[in-house]
Amino acid sequence: MVRYADRPTATETIDIGAPPATVWTLVSDPEVPAQFSTELQSASWSDTGPHEGAVIVGTNFHEARGTWTTTSVVTVCDVEHEFTWTVGDVDNPTAQWSFRLEAIDAGTRLGFRAVMGPGPSGVSSFIEKRPDLEEEIVANRLAMWSENMRRTLAGVKQLAEAV
Repeated sequence: MVRYADRPTATETIDIGAPPATVWTLVSDPEVPAQFSTELQSASWSDTGPHEGAVIVGTNFHEARGTWTTTSVVTVCDVEHEFTWTVGDVDNPTAQWSFRLEAIDAGTRLGFRAVMGPGPSGVSSFIEKRPDLEEEIVANRLAMWSENMRRTLAGVKQLAEAV
């Protein structure tokens, strides 16, 4: 049984025919994923970025929850290698998202990873209402994340290979 407290994870990967420098420019821009996600509607720097400690403000929409805003902090900004941001409280996050880049002969292998919790979120509020459905709620949310992650990776690939 996958429980929210276990910090369930979704991971997707794609190979891109472009160098890490090109891919990095795209994945370290919070506006790019919003072009492809059905949930993330917009995202922008609240100050300047990318750098560790930079703040990203995002607006999301899901038919079951409506519209909500998130504040995230960049926790890893390793140029051309990793870009990670933590949603909500850095010490007790709602979620953590990462792009990881690996140079390969054909260009770049781009991984996209998301981890739930452990801090409270929309998912945890649904679980509180229906604890008997926790495993199903978590599995459904991970499936939604994976779908949007694949859409984002395909979009980044398209943009990077068009350069």
